[in-house]
Amino acid sequence: MPLPDLIEIVPLDKPVRAEITVPGSKSITNRALILAALAEGDVTLEGALWSEDTQIMVDALKQLGFEISVENDPVEFCNRQIIVRGMNGEVGDGGTTEKPLDLFVGNAGTAARFLAALACLGRGVYRLHGVPRMHERPQAALFQALRELGYRIDSPNNKLPAIIHGTGPRKARCRVSIEESSQFASALLLCASAGGWEIEPTGENAEESPYITMTTELIAVFPHYGGGFQIEPDASSGSYFLAAGSWVEMEGNSPEAREFSIRVVNWPVIEPDSSWQIDSRFALVYPEWAANAVIEGSAESNPANSTSIVEYSRHIDLGDSIMTAIVVSPLNRWPTKFIDLGRLRVQECERVVALRTELTKCGANVVEEGDSLTIYPSKLHGAEIETYDDHRMAMCFAILGLKVPGIKIKNPTCVKKTFPNFFQKMAAAPPQGLGTSILDGRTSRKLGMEELFAE
Repeated sequence: MPLPDLIEIVPLDKPVRAEITVPGSKSITNRALILAALAEGDVTLEGALWSEDTQIMVDALKQLGFEISVENDPVEFCNRQIIVRGMNGEVGDGGTTEKPLDLFVGNAGTAARFLAALACLGRGVYRLHGVPRMHERPQAALFQALRELGYRIDSPNNKLPAIIHGTGPRKARCRVSIEESSQFASALLLCASAGGWEIEPTGENAEESPYITMTTELIAVFPHYGGGFQIEPDASSGSYFLAAGSWVEMEGNSPEAREFSIRVVNWPVIEPDSSWQIDSRFALVYPEWAANAVIEGSAESNPANSTSIVEYSRHIDLGDSIMTAIVVSPLNRWPTKFIDLGRLRVQECERVVALRTELTKCGANVVEEGDSLTIYPSKLHGAEIETYDDHRMAMCFAILGLKVPGIKIKNPTCVKKTFPNFFQKMAAAPPQGLGTSILDGRTSRKLGMEELFAE
């Protein structure tokens, strides 16, 4: 049975000890799929995420002529072992101007950007298109860079849908701005060796971008001549469960509270020189909320009298998991300011406005100024949360529902983009899950495990 269109999260009311496995990293999986396709020989990806975004990538690669087999993962239901037969830099032929080879990318930013660069290495004409929201998202800097390399990209507004004219490898160089998305540079870097390209990222923090660092380090260690590669668990997905753990661990002086413990299995390393995922830093940041959390979810200080403001930057401190931090911040004792949020505006939805709007519905005092949100301690209440077809909006507010009664999530199926069994993890009995109840939001009927998978 499918997930209802509205679900209600029942707050946790008893001690939990849980060790949660989360699916593989979407960012690493889709990068690894491109590198495996360009490799010389068979590459086996272990622990690869199997969700809407990665399935879109696999389907597109098959359309481009790559032989790919997919097997179940024995540890995590939403992971797969994916074997890709690399074609040593070759890409399957496209169509003609009259009938291009059609590649659908949904609302997957990595697929849209990475496949645009990959298609240039083929020969023929390719049409990239997605859902309406993907047609609104930025592509201009990537298209301009590909034109600098000598490829023809037809797009009247420099967005999708676009026609890519592939002419194969060609030695050339280009500059690419990452001000709107580091995925533009990553797309080019992943294909640079096969294409003979020299890539110079430009823009704010171009050399320090954690996602570009992920790409370059992944390229350096990848088995380009065949072999195996292990995908890390997704730190962004793990952040939801770490946030839940911070609330239940905050009252650690009581014997009952010490029974609470929520861990994410195989959390990615967080040493500065070896961490690929910026959101692995969430494991360092979230204990601050345990010390700063408001008992019983109501403000202990008057926001008007608050002078100490904790500040976090999406550029420096956190990536997508900053959304998790934003949603739980009204439960803090002191105001929290989140800065450098501009890129959130051009992702799956206009996330800055969406976060402010939905938190305000729950009673939060939120101030939006430029690309920042300042969130004050607030006494929260339940509300129906609009998810804007954005998986992270659904998951962030579902975690809030573990603390605040009456949180209902609209269109929960959108989590299929990166974490199809997310609600099953919330509802499964400890230690594999949190053991919370999830209800049909319209009838208050408790949903069974088979009803909580997003497909």
